[in-house]
Amino acid sequence: MLILNNTSLKPYNTFGIESIAKHFTSVQSIAHLNELIHSQQYKANERLIIGGGSNLLFTKNVNALVIKNDLRGIALIKETADYAFVKCAAGEVWHEFVLWCIEKNYGGLENLSLIPGCTGASPMQNIGAYGVEIKDTFYELEAIHAETGQLKLFSKSECEFGYRESVFKRQFKNQFIITSVTFKLSKHPEFNIDYGAIKQELESMNVSELSIKAISDAVINIRSSKLPNPKEIGNAGSFFKNPEVPTDHYHQLKIQFPNLVAYPLENGNYKLAAGWLIEQSGLKGFRQGDAGVHKNQALVLVNYGMATGNEIYNLSTLVLKTVNDKFGVNLEREVNII
Repeated sequence: MLILNNTSLKPYNTFGIESIAKHFTSVQSIAHLNELIHSQQYKANERLIIGGGSNLLFTKNVNALVIKNDLRGIALIKETADYAFVKCAAGEVWHEFVLWCIEKNYGGLENLSLIPGCTGASPMQNIGAYGVEIKDTFYELEAIHAETGQLKLFSKSECEFGYRESVFKRQFKNQFIITSVTFKLSKHPEFNIDYGAIKQELESMNVSELSIKAISDAVINIRSSKLPNPKEIGNAGSFFKNPEVPTDHYHQLKIQFPNLVAYPLENGNYKLAAGWLIEQSGLKGFRQGDAGVHKNQALVLVNYGMATGNEIYNLSTLVLKTVNDKFGVNLEREVNII
């Protein structure tokens, strides 16, 4: 078991932020993980578990043992006439897993194509895009208790999924290490193309026969046109959650801002498009040094090269204040601040 000291985390976060980990190791098997949990160095330090680093903003050096989850493997564990139950190890790259499912014609994840990060992080924040969330196809996950090393199986109800939320971001935060996620995928997919610009993109692609592959390609095209590639410009995807407001607040805003982008919710409230709010606040394309709001998608904060984590965090604080001053709406950061 190799544990490195004073290791740069710049290669392990998509913002490309320099941060030094006191200790660092990569876990590539369950046996390795169990060995690590029972080691003296593990017990003597605070720990930080990372995957693809696509939802992290480092604002300081990490005085802890950083554990990179590199567990790999995808397997069909059971199937019925209508569904395939696919188990994916937590360290698998999410987009590669989605493409694997599409190749097998297992439907349900195609709208979540090109989301950065690893599979293990997907249920933690119930990732979602274009009208689909992880909870729609989630079946169960396996996780190891971070203190005892005991393996626990979590059902869908036990995960308590919400909007970019789960039990792993609340009462079980930092208490479990997710090792695998199992999805219930359809062999007879129902296509979801009513959200965003998917339908228009499919038309521009001249798609004559709808398929999960065509929807995935459309989503990839849309995301590629709007969102910067982290390999070219450091970013963590959407930095802010779409806020939810009561009906009366929505109607007040609609009167004042007739072009307000909002979606009705089942609870009677409205979800507002955070990107629209930021853009209307005049911050789309705004830049402070190498920290900026992306020119094509105001939800995304970017590192143009040498920005520090604190500079990006300070920019996010400016965004929060500016939107609140203009609309009276509190945005919430989606990215984990370390």
